[in-house]
Amino acid sequence: MSASAARDQRRRSLDIGPELRQGLDNLRAHKLRSALTMLGMIFGVAAVIAMLSIGAGAQQEVIAFIEQLGVRNVIVEAREAPDQQTLQRVRQISAGLTFQDYRGILATLEGVELSTARKRVVPTQVLPKPQTEPPTVFGVEPAYQAIANLRTTSGRFFNDEENINAAPVAVLGQAAAASLFGADNPVGQHVKLNDQWFEIVGIAGPQMAARQEVEGVPAIDRNNLVYVPLMAAMLRLEESQSRQRDEIDGIYLGLSEKADISGAGAIIRGLLDVTHRGAGDFTVIVPAELLAEQQRTRRLFEIVMVSIAAISLLVGGIGIMNIMLASVMERTKEIGVRRAIGATRRDIIRQFLVETTLITLTGGLAGVVVGVLLSQLVAYAAGWSTIISPVSVILSCAVSVTVGIVFGLYPAMRAAKLDPVHSLHYE
Repeated sequence: MSASAARDQRRRSLDIGPELRQGLDNLRAHKLRSALTMLGMIFGVAAVIAMLSIGAGAQQEVIAFIEQLGVRNVIVEAREAPDQQTLQRVRQISAGLTFQDYRGILATLEGVELSTARKRVVPTQVLPKPQTEPPTVFGVEPAYQAIANLRTTSGRFFNDEENINAAPVAVLGQAAAASLFGADNPVGQHVKLNDQWFEIVGIAGPQMAARQEVEGVPAIDRNNLVYVPLMAAMLRLEESQSRQRDEIDGIYLGLSEKADISGAGAIIRGLLDVTHRGAGDFTVIVPAELLAEQQRTRRLFEIVMVSIAAISLLVGGIGIMNIMLASVMERTKEIGVRRAIGATRRDIIRQFLVETTLITLTGGLAGVVVGVLLSQLVAYAAGWSTIISPVSVILSCAVSVTVGIVFGLYPAMRAAKLDPVHSLHYE
């Protein structure tokens, strides 16, 4: 073979235009069969896109909420009893969360840079009348602003002197400000909580809120809060010191960079277990541990979802193999004609692989569209957020094409091995 002939052969082997055109013609000639063959790819890719985007969106919300709690923080929450009978039994052995617990933790734990107790109050009367759900009051110390990374968009946060003097000042969350005062700037105005008037000194910035309880953290709309000095909540808003009620219901601790966060959580649990006599009426929340656990859960979720979707793609690949084997039988005479006029086995293999690639690539792209639409539909109906990763889109299409090539290779090789003479006489 001359050099020019070899170059021509190599050029023809690289030119897949004729096979591509013939493949498109064959797919158009059997529209229904082609569409049914693509369904496996469409459902498999759509499942990958939809499940990963929905799962990633839900996990991202939880992770962002946990990060907002502060990875250098430790939180102690009073645990509410499920019924009055259980509460009475618990109170016989434990007084609940108290300032004594708070002082004991600060005296025992090393590396505490910031701390505050919290008293939560649900006011029976709020003026101006809220347009939505009445806000909840958080009585906290000024250190809460730094611990919770809470910024003010207008005005300021209250200071230590106002806390010591139980000053009637308040900072409104964004939703609480909108509910009570609409579009007006409430800074400098007053809000009545129970029988006490509080001057509004600031508006807090937006906060993320979990839709459900996250590992002991109550599902409270953190934008619909009114922050007041802790001593003001204790002296002005607490109507009674009932033995059935915790003295305080939360403790926030901000630890230094060198402190062992997990170790601090274990120390607090051990200390409170002793002082509460094993009543189990508290929860110690270590956001750093929760964040690590959520990230592990997310990775496991992605592996499971991808495995399930891979099964769908595998089923689709088997369907492609069956269809292409049937196509080989149907086009036996055509293969014989092509071999008789000079087509090589490589040409036949390439022809069938081009057709399977077209089927899987088209099915993969259609699956991406269906997956995106499905994830958006679920997000709209359930109120979830979704995160569609470009990596998941590219990976899904690549896997679908790979599945098509792998499962289309056997029918292509079988077609190439057909004897031209017998193929020409095949009916």
